Amino acid sequence: MCRGAGGVGSSGMTSASGPDADGDRRIVSDAAGVVVLGACATWSLITAAAHDGRPEGVLLAVLAVAAGYAAGRISGALLPVGAPFAGALAGMALTVAVPHLAPGPQIAAPLGHVGATAAVLTLSAGAACCAAWASPVPAVRFTLRLLAAGTAALAAVLGSTSGSVTCLAVLLCSLAAGRSRHRGAGMAALTAVAVLMTGLVWAIAARTVPAGFVAAVEGRLTPHRVRLWQDAWNLLGDDALSGAGPGRFGELSTASAQSLLSDDKPHSAPLQQAAEQGLVGVALLAAVFGWVLYALWRGPRPTPVALTAGAALTALAAIAAVGNALSFTAVSVGAGLLAGIATARPLTDESSSRTAGIPARGAGRTPAR
Repeated sequence: MCRGAGGVGSSGMTSASGPDADGDRRIVSDAAGVVVLGACATWSLITAAAHDGRPEGVLLAVLAVAAGYAAGRISGALLPVGAPFAGALAGMALTVAVPHLAPGPQIAAPLGHVGATAAVLTLSAGAACCAAWASPVPAVRFTLRLLAAGTAALAAVLGSTSGSVTCLAVLLCSLAAGRSRHRGAGMAALTAVAVLMTGLVWAIAARTVPAGFVAAVEGRLTPHRVRLWQDAWNLLGDDALSGAGPGRFGELSTASAQSLLSDDKPHSAPLQQAAEQGLVGVALLAAVFGWVLYALWRGPRPTPVALTAGAALTALAAIAAVGNALSFTAVSVGAGLLAGIATARPLTDESSSRTAGIPARGAGRTPAR
């Protein structure tokens, strides 16, 4: 009887301390997000004041991510299946109804809107897969995965080969996530992919890779884009700490000034941060990505949902490393929305989903100490 009482007491204590510990982790994660996004906005203002730059683009991107994240947290808590499903449909509709995803004059290929199209459809694929994992009904899961496959087909129809590849990659990663019991290892692998992709672009810009490899990249992405990357690298060398100032790449880049196709961007988010905001700006961009993965790692959703969202956001990071996807507000909002949905605590119990084969939060990993 004593053992029984003790067992009940221990169980009660565990259930009582579990939500408290989870709440503490969420507070830490949310506080880290506020600090990182606030630092991004502050540093853009500092570098703009120092170099007569234009920080509006950075401030708009920070606001878009924050607004999307807040909306995702709210909608994900209320509708853990409906919210990502609606987001997936909205992303697909946006790429069809608004092909260029931005008002004003459009830049033709090869520096056009294809990167943004790939990014939005990749996020849509991730949202559809998250909705599939959140549903306890097998038929609904199958239908939502067909929707994710449809994003790859839509990307191919719209002429975005890279978008088709990334959408399929997200779908495959999501299916593989269903067998994962180690969320931390998955997040570490996603981080490694993002670092590898960014490092490769930087190596090309710094001319530290074989000429044959550079020629192959030029054949796929055009020599003009590679020259833009190299100009960004040169601008970083002029002021490694704070860069040339937000929005000033176009007026300082030789390749940009000589081309009628230029949109005044180096078509690489890490290199644009490096050229315009220095190494501090690059560190802050990396901190935003790291914060999102940390929030997913410590979030309350089942492991496949967290890993699926992480895979979609990592694919977005890869797209942004070789294009100007993050220059489109729709992409920034979509990234924040997906991250918010995948870190929200649903008001309804997801135990039915777990009994259907989804690993619960933290399954297979040791709690952080």
